[in-house]
This record gives sequence, structure tokens and C-alpha cells, in this order.
Amino acid sequence: MSPTGLRERKKQKTKEAIQREAMRLFQENGYEETTIEEIAEAAEISPSTFFNYFPTKEDVVLYDRYDPIMASMMLSRPPEEPPSVVMKHVFQALGVVLDRDREIIVARAQMALKVPALRARFWEEMERARDLICSVIAARTGRDAGDFELRVVSMALVAAAFEATQEWLRRGGRDSMFELVTQALDAVQISQRLDALASSSPTIR
Repeated sequence: MSPTGLRERKKQKTKEAIQREAMRLFQENGYEETTIEEIAEAAEISPSTFFNYFPTKEDVVLYDRYDPIMASMMLSRPPEEPPSVVMKHVFQALGVVLDRDREIIVARAQMALKVPALRARFWEEMERARDLICSVIAARTGRDAGDFELRVVSMALVAAAFEATQEWLRRGGRDSMFELVTQALDAVQISQRLDALASSSPTIR
């Protein structure tokens, strides 16, 4: 692995360690009651180092490494694969990762729903996810990332995944996330729309 790759891997591990300690403190003492200084001490870093990784306390809960993983998986699939096949493979593989991290994902999601400051960030996070998906689909289909239809389909995908997550939480995080996401995407026919986008003429502006 290159020095750059090693640095990024170390940075990723540090972010995840900070998040784990923060979530432990939030659950033990409460979100509002836990300070950044306490999180830094638990993670064995300085408060200034904390801010090198997370701009705010809210970002510790909202930080999600799964969207970049999904984007990387999508870009690594064979270029000739239809988007519907790509999504099937990616969500199936991602489901394994989500099942492994089930406990902290449930804790983060439940907290995000209960804490007003976190709920207020939902729309911003959904837009960020939409933009990431747009850029990946655009790269695979040759369409412009700002294409209106592409943005609509991408946001529909994000919304479907969000509702699947909500249903997963209502069921206590026990069912398969992959199956619920698949059901949600099928309900709005995302696979068909993605394949239609790929087969139609690119709208590069």
C-alpha cells in the first residue's frame, strides 16, 4: 500500500474510533450532556485533533462511511453492466457490511431521530447522498451529473433507501437491510429507471 493509502487508512480508523467512543458516551450519559472534551479524552486525542476529523458534535453521529464504499463499489463494476445489475450487486455486498456494523448503525439512526439538532441535518445529508449517487451514475452512463431526470431518480433512490432504513429500525434492526432496500427500490422501479437513463442519449451540457 502507498504512503498516501496508509495515511488515509489510518485517518479512517481514527474517525471510526472517535465515533465509537462518542456513541458509547452518548448512550451512557446522553447526547446533550456529553462534551467534545469528554469524547476527545475517551478517544485519547486532544480536542483540537477532534476538530481535525469532525467539524461539530453532530457530525460524529452523522458521519457515514457507507456512501463512499457504495460509490467505490459501483465504479468498480464492469462498465458494460446495466445499472440495475450494478445496484443489485452493490447493495447485496453493502448489506454484508451493514449487518456486521448493525449495533452502531441502529444506535446512530435512533439518536439521529431523537435529537432535534441531528434531525435538522437530515435534508442536508439526503442532498449530499443524492449528489454522490448522481456523480457515480453520471460517470457510468455518460450523462451530466446535473441532468434533471438523473437528479430525480437519484433522490428517489435516496428516499427509498431512507424509508427502508426507517422500516429496519421499526423492526429493531433484525431483518436483512439488503432485502428491505431491494423492496423499497422495487416499489419505485428504480432499476428500470436507471437502465432507461443508461440506454437513452446523454444530455451533456
